Amino acid sequence: MPTTDRAICIRAIDYSETSQVITLLTRGEGVVRLMAKGTKRPRSKSGGRIDLFGEGQVVYSGTGREALGTLREFTESVRHPGLRSSLPRLNAALYMLELCGAMLADSDPHPQVFDLLHNALVRLGEADASPQAVLAYFQWRMAGHAGLLGELAGCASCGGEIGRREVYFSSAVGGLLCRNCEPAATEKYAVSRAALSGLAALADAQAGRRASLPDSQARAANALL
Repeated sequence: MPTTDRAICIRAIDYSETSQVITLLTRGEGVVRLMAKGTKRPRSKSGGRIDLFGEGQVVYSGTGREALGTLREFTESVRHPGLRSSLPRLNAALYMLELCGAMLADSDPHPQVFDLLHNALVRLGEADASPQAVLAYFQWRMAGHAGLLGELAGCASCGGEIGRREVYFSSAVGGLLCRNCEPAATEKYAVSRAALSGLAALADAQAGRRASLPDSQARAANALL
């Protein structure tokens, strides 16, 4: 039976003169990879050429882990023209698509990630949005969904207070390290005060509290994330 779902195109590769191989993030089935036969023809039965950021309803069949399914139909209903209005917006949007493709396994549903990507692309296309701030919030939420955020409320090693000076993040330990525990860690990344302030603002925003994230803090948070 064909599957019908909402989808966002996160990768599109030309396969032949008339066909594409596309990767979609679907809301109900996660990442799926499809052979899109004939989509580059002027009168394609499947709805026409599918480009990055294309969002709408997809009908497909025969997909599974490490296997290409077949696109039956794609009806685009949401466009994101604002993403191409400036290079920073486009770069941030493309990076979001790459993160989804790299961090999510095929056919592993993450409806909350689909909603996150949709909302981030919409917000990123708005004229008053800061690309750095939108990207920071997206990375923050993606890292949380993937279980990579680690301990940020206190020291991941001893549980003590972090403080605001000489703070490090260690993926191996699983979070922030205080100045007393940092020397024992061989894998670590120095965290600036701007990055700490950015992370605090992102946590407030996720909790529904009003938060301000200047570009300087957003850039520092993005570098850490």
